[in-house]
Amino acid sequence: MTTTAHDITYRLEQKRRVQADFPGPKSVALTERRKAVVAAGVASSVPVFVADADGGIIHDVDGNSFIDLGSGIAVTSVGASDPAVVGAVKEAVEHFTHTCFMVTPYEGYVAVAEQLNRLTPGDHEKRTVLFNSGAEAVENAVKVARLATGRDAVVAFDHAYHGRTNLTMALTAKAMPYKTNFGPFAPEVYRMPMSYPFREENPAITGAEAAKRAITMIEKQIGGEQVAAIIIEPIQGEGGFIVPADGFLPALADWAKDKGIVFIADEVQSGFCRTGEWFAVNHEGVVPDIITMAKGIAGGMPLSAITGRADLLDAVHPGGLGGTYGGNPVACAAALASIGSMEQYDLNGRARHIEEIALGKLRELATEQPVIGDVRGRGAMLAIELVQAGSKEPNPELTKAVAAACLKEGVIILTCGTYGNVIRLLPPLVISDELLLDGLAVLAAAIKANA
Repeated sequence: MTTTAHDITYRLEQKRRVQADFPGPKSVALTERRKAVVAAGVASSVPVFVADADGGIIHDVDGNSFIDLGSGIAVTSVGASDPAVVGAVKEAVEHFTHTCFMVTPYEGYVAVAEQLNRLTPGDHEKRTVLFNSGAEAVENAVKVARLATGRDAVVAFDHAYHGRTNLTMALTAKAMPYKTNFGPFAPEVYRMPMSYPFREENPAITGAEAAKRAITMIEKQIGGEQVAAIIIEPIQGEGGFIVPADGFLPALADWAKDKGIVFIADEVQSGFCRTGEWFAVNHEGVVPDIITMAKGIAGGMPLSAITGRADLLDAVHPGGLGGTYGGNPVACAAALASIGSMEQYDLNGRARHIEEIALGKLRELATEQPVIGDVRGRGAMLAIELVQAGSKEPNPELTKAVAAACLKEGVIILTCGTYGNVIRLLPPLVISDELLLDGLAVLAAAIKANA
């Protein structure tokens, strides 16, 4: 049975409240301090400083309360201060904060690996390695694929986002702000066309046909026997919450298997109940060779992982994988507690419930507003693509205006997309229906007022 929000106890009052002088004086003062010491390249989309957060609410240092429809970019799915996660972290730090698993191992790392082997798709024998960030997980997945296959080439896709390190920048499609002036990038990375139903030149193209288009290009430009790995986000995140046409992922995965290519599903943003399944590939029954995870895995503590076929990961020589902080014991404790809360609250069911509420509202709004070109997504990973009325021309100016208008009314939303014209909704999965509906109403009013 699906847990309702009424079964979840919140520490903070779940209401938005924004004062007239927003941003308040304390946030303004902290912003000045920040300018003097923090590099300008680190940007923030919201001009307030957080004091507390719980459920679907963020409190700032000036007493304002915001509805959180971003979850720290899909991280705080169980809430920003889930009692089970807080308790597990407190207990862990009372014993030890670090030993380095590569020096003196501990049970928490093993327990997290057991859970990930259980939860990830497929009943084959698996192995897991823990790291710190999504980009680190992606880098190591590619390392494993190259070593295990003896090949070099890696295929990524249009609109992809895989991180900010040198290799992951090469995999990422969007130049600004992620890649501009940061080259040269890692070699032997090739980009192929994504299935993007809203922007296909041929709207009738099927997922299988879109996959054949990409496969043909791979064969012509690289040669299937030269490819170590195909890496793809089952639902693209930063690129615009693009849900490929049904059949696209299975066709790619089947072809990769036939060619001995490692199929890597990057589930850093879409994993851990976010789409209404433990992982987004589950929607089409795809079983990746390797899956990368981070964000929602540990309730806000820094942790990432790769889980994959035992023969692939065990092919790596001892010492070839790891890192000083990878699988930190406190983060492992948080992950175990977070997974426990996901199961206790049936957050897959909650995500599907959020989809049912939000998609209905958003699609109704789309019939009234010609600036809404597309509404898409799964579970609590939803998006609105804004366009110039009567066309598919991206409308990034309106997107920025809508986000600013929502913030002024006490609702935090995130934007994304290759063209900067997508509003993405990533509410905590524990958000109450009342708070979600309030946030959606503010969003609808902002679009209507600025269209």
